[in-house]
Amino acid sequence: MVSSWRRGALILLAGLAACAGSSSPPVSAPTLDMRPAATGRDTASTAGALPAVPRVRGPLSIRVVYPPPDALVSAKDSSFLLGSVGTGDATLTINSYPVKVWPNGAWLAWIPLPPDSLMRFHIVARAAADSAELDYDVRRAGWAPPRAPGPWLDSTSLSPRGRVWWPADQYITLSARASEGATLRMILPDSTVVPLVPQSRLEEIPEAIRAFDRDTANLATNMRRDRYVGVIRGRALGPSPGPVLPNPLAMPVAAGLLPPPAEWPVVEAIMGTDTVRARWPLQVAVLDSLPVMIETEDSSRSDGITTGRAVPNGTYYWFFPDGTRAAVSGRMNEYLRVQLSPESDAWISAAEARVLPGVSAVPAVVGSMRLTPYADRVRARIPLSHRVPYRVTESERGLTLRLYGARGDVNWIQYGSADTLVRRVAWAQDRAQEVTVGFELSEPLWGYHASWERGDLLLDIRRPPHRGGGSLKGWLIAVDPGHPPGGSNGPTGLREAEANLAIGLRVKQLLEEAGAKVFITRTEDVPIELWPRVDAAERAGADLLVSIHNNALPDGVNPLTNSGTSVYYNHPRSVPLARAVQAELVRRLGVRDLGIGRGDLALVRTTWMPSILTEGLFIMVPEQEAALGSPQGQGLYAEGVVDGIRRFLREHDAGS
Repeated sequence: MVSSWRRGALILLAGLAACAGSSSPPVSAPTLDMRPAATGRDTASTAGALPAVPRVRGPLSIRVVYPPPDALVSAKDSSFLLGSVGTGDATLTINSYPVKVWPNGAWLAWIPLPPDSLMRFHIVARAAADSAELDYDVRRAGWAPPRAPGPWLDSTSLSPRGRVWWPADQYITLSARASEGATLRMILPDSTVVPLVPQSRLEEIPEAIRAFDRDTANLATNMRRDRYVGVIRGRALGPSPGPVLPNPLAMPVAAGLLPPPAEWPVVEAIMGTDTVRARWPLQVAVLDSLPVMIETEDSSRSDGITTGRAVPNGTYYWFFPDGTRAAVSGRMNEYLRVQLSPESDAWISAAEARVLPGVSAVPAVVGSMRLTPYADRVRARIPLSHRVPYRVTESERGLTLRLYGARGDVNWIQYGSADTLVRRVAWAQDRAQEVTVGFELSEPLWGYHASWERGDLLLDIRRPPHRGGGSLKGWLIAVDPGHPPGGSNGPTGLREAEANLAIGLRVKQLLEEAGAKVFITRTEDVPIELWPRVDAAERAGADLLVSIHNNALPDGVNPLTNSGTSVYYNHPRSVPLARAVQAELVRRLGVRDLGIGRGDLALVRTTWMPSILTEGLFIMVPEQEAALGSPQGQGLYAEGVVDGIRRFLREHDAGS
């Protein structure tokens, strides 16, 4: 994708040394005993074994790294705390539960949570001649005391809430949680009653548990009958939320001409003679039958892309360049529903759309196409009468471009001079206003770019690079030491960004020694945002992108049983690279193999090259944090990454 960040990222990267680092509060200097701890491991950097945790002898001092005092812990019944006590000679308890202390004084606890919204952890550390105590308070999200007998109504569960704009002919689904066996109803200001009927549901399992907990027993859940649903359509509710989007040509309405605020709808839960009542904070405006046309415009001015989601506030699925047109078909609070075609819609941020006064919802016409071969790519030029939403999907040896709100009039597809990459192009009018264009390739897909040039959509299909023999010589590898900003901290305070940089620099050194060229996104401990990292790697023409990270878990997932090595990708063509690097990291580091995973992560969303994000170790686990802070551990990690890249290239060259 082409954007204004392509100019700014180089300037940003060139000025890294001017940025300020971070500082830590002074602490008493401990003494280090570098003899191996009693772990049965050697300190040498041998494959399959992390270096031993060094022994630390210092003053006894309780430090909690996570959760911080201002955290809001979200977990069902148990979670973790981590920190240090300053010396490996100490013992530790939290709320009377014993907690292991590692030789360097680090600790990691997995304990039951106190049954309260304000949790107090009583921490006691003891050494031979000293002791320390700390009462540590942390707030808890989503906890409520056991309910008293009788009817209850969870006002926070009312959905939807806030401001909604909706077509008159479409239903809005209402949902609420209340006591089992209650009669639930919404009462409108004109006394109309909308019944809500009970619907059995399984207790919700947090996404963190589903995604990261290896113990499937934690997926067991109970059936509940405390959810009630109903529907309503064609009714305005509550005070008017105003226009669905400001129209720059609309005349302001004088204050005296505004209608008086409508009363709010009310929800009631009735059991016998008892009734619980609450206002339903919902404002609904009925959309006009004449659609409002919008044009996307990236509000952050970063990459010129507006992201589309299948549900409001969901994961990214579409990527719409600035200037993409669509009709508004609804809005819920800050998310706008746009009609891609009669069969498809997407949700975008309302802040990234502007009204196009006087523009009607007319399908674009797709014209004849032409392919043009270049040294590093084949370019397909696809003319349209105006910019429409699109999505590119990939297969092992092909691409499919879906154009929404379009009709095909493709008389010619010109392949140009003979070229071996694109074997065949075909188009189809799949649905009333959806045109698909398929590209069959002679080699596995390496990467692509899609961008607008006036009314023409340009799809650049990258030629897979070949260097021969599985050697690293001549390959250009982008290495991204992840963070800052952001990142996790280990029990003794090691920052993930610091460890990532040390590993990234070592990867760079090993790659260059093997003959590769390396583009590294940062060489100093300074913050760089996500998009400039990807953008700079693309502009450099990198063949591969590897982003170096180390892991931590969300609240409520046990790090003692769920830590290990994993590698993430976003696009299918990056799977072979992810598998190769994962295998070599596991071999080098010798920790649990968590496998590869697909993640909606900005650093692996680039479409121009295979890209992965490594989570080699868990910085929250004491022995893995210690390894990340040592040259031996950093070297093992770096060797695993380089070996994995070499393995992938060897397999790529063998299959070409």
